Amino acid sequence: VKETPMTTTFAPSYDADRSADRWTAALLLLVVAGTHLVLVPDHLEEAPYAGWLFLALGVVSVALAGVLVLRESPAAWALAGLVSAATLAAYVASRTVGLPQLGDDLGNWTEPMSFPAVAAELMLVALSVTVLRGRVRAARAT
Repeated sequence: VKETPMTTTFAPSYDADRSADRWTAALLLLVVAGTHLVLVPDHLEEAPYAGWLFLALGVVSVALAGVLVLRESPAAWALAGLVSAATLAAYVASRTVGLPQLGDDLGNWTEPMSFPAVAAELMLVALSVTVLRGRVRAARAT
């Protein structure tokens, strides 16, 4: 009996429906989560609704990062873009017209944690739109 050595070939698999951009989006979502979760205790004291919203944003962002990496879908991309756009809108509102119990944020555009958060959110909106547009174009081409 002649034995054949066992060989295993590991070839990277490619799924045309999965984008390499999902890793970038996941990282950006983790930045959004991190920049908001560290502020939860302060906001729970100052404006409890804002603290709970920051906590929810952190949880949703981490969950979306996982979904995009493990089971990327157009719905996950759309949700990532919408959550980021809504967060940006709330940030702008808090700095311009103000939000209840957060009067000290009015005009405060230089809060240190806002820089990475806003940058990540802007990039997520742009990336989500780009990926979803690419998928629509690819679907039309087939």
